[in-house]
Amino acid sequence: METKGRTHSDSDDGMDEFMDKFKTQRYKNAFSENDWEQEFNKIPMFMKTAPEEIDPKNYPELACLQSIIHDDDRSPEEQAKSLKDEGNAFFKEKNYKKAIVSYTGALKKKCGDQELNAVLLTNRAASHFHLGNMRSALNDAAAAKKIKPGHLKALIRGAQCCIELHNFSEAIQWCDEGLKEHTTNEKLRELRATADKHKRAAERDARKAKVKQKK
Repeated sequence: METKGRTHSDSDDGMDEFMDKFKTQRYKNAFSENDWEQEFNKIPMFMKTAPEEIDPKNYPELACLQSIIHDDDRSPEEQAKSLKDEGNAFFKEKNYKKAIVSYTGALKKKCGDQELNAVLLTNRAASHFHLGNMRSALNDAAAAKKIKPGHLKALIRGAQCCIELHNFSEAIQWCDEGLKEHTTNEKLRELRATADKHKRAAERDARKAKVKQKK
């Protein structure tokens, strides 16, 4: 029985008509065989790398996502998390400078989630580390450790930075502090052994240098 008031356009006939046209007419906005990879790369989900500049005309979806990330109407925690995710995406692309900008922006939101702030600091420390900014990386690791003393990634990063800066005694201190809580962590043990080895070698070289000076 046909329902009263139902028109032809309300039925499934509209879809049938569309499918009939679809079979005979070429879809105007379809990807071509020549440019489908370029078009796919404009879709955030399929992007291999983020563009240097986000032009709303060329990247409307990405511009929309960016506007959501930087939406001041949301809570500081939400904004910080979005910026953290943005930074993580840049980090995965090895775009460490942009990652630092995102993590710094997240920290400037001054959200009350101390766990998140510690993660942001350790992530920024990792970015600085990969850029060779050992002092900045060490400062961030120390700041993260201050917020959360047992933060494993902060402890590991701090020890790594000290080794790179040839502060071997300090590196051992970072490792010892970490091993008090993470007693079986292999990375901390490995870093401590490395720092101790370099420390002994430096002390040996210093003794040899003194002997030469006396002669």
